[in-house]
Amino acid sequence: MTYIVLILSVLIGMVIVYGLKPNAKTVQLLLAFSGAYLLSITILHLFPEVYISDKPKIGLFILAGLLLQLILDFFSKGAEHGHIHVKDSIDFPWALFVSLGIHSFMEGIPLAHDHHHEHLLWAIVIHKIPIAVILGTFFVKSNISKFKAILFLLVFSLMSPLGTFAGGNIPFLLTYKTEITAIIIGVLLHISTIILFETSKDHKFNLYKFIAILIGMVVAYLA
Repeated sequence: MTYIVLILSVLIGMVIVYGLKPNAKTVQLLLAFSGAYLLSITILHLFPEVYISDKPKIGLFILAGLLLQLILDFFSKGAEHGHIHVKDSIDFPWALFVSLGIHSFMEGIPLAHDHHHEHLLWAIVIHKIPIAVILGTFFVKSNISKFKAILFLLVFSLMSPLGTFAGGNIPFLLTYKTEITAIIIGVLLHISTIILFETSKDHKFNLYKFIAILIGMVVAYLA
């Protein structure tokens, strides 16, 4: 069921792009909600999990996750938090493909651990829908063929399930599951805070986006 839900989250994004064709404001509100939800789940559920484990210097792994996401951002140009630019090019964005694939694979690994499975699963799902919408919109507006765009999104939808499978079956990932979760915390912290900080144009107060963020936090708390 976990695998199906993760795949469906990207497919829903594809349907929204090619079927509903949402405007930029709607996507930004959805992104703001997902960023707030992701940040709240990270703080409320993942942070306590790694710090009660008594693992030495666990904070260093969180910092490593932040640095890792900074490196991935260099190649993805910030696609993980909705910061993507359309270029008139027929070249397939391999750097974007690889960086998003690594990111998605990694965030799926902790889902193999039952103790924080459900909360993180829905956080990832809610995050993936607007990202899939943004990626789909990017492909629609670029000169990349529809076949390549759909193929990219289909492969993208499989990366988190592959990460979950690896997290539950590879001995190394099982042995260092707490440290890996801490790295994922750093990754999620970077993405969610960037989404929230960039959610308002020119840093002006936007009531609708503030409400979307507030709802995201409340829903995460009640989950």
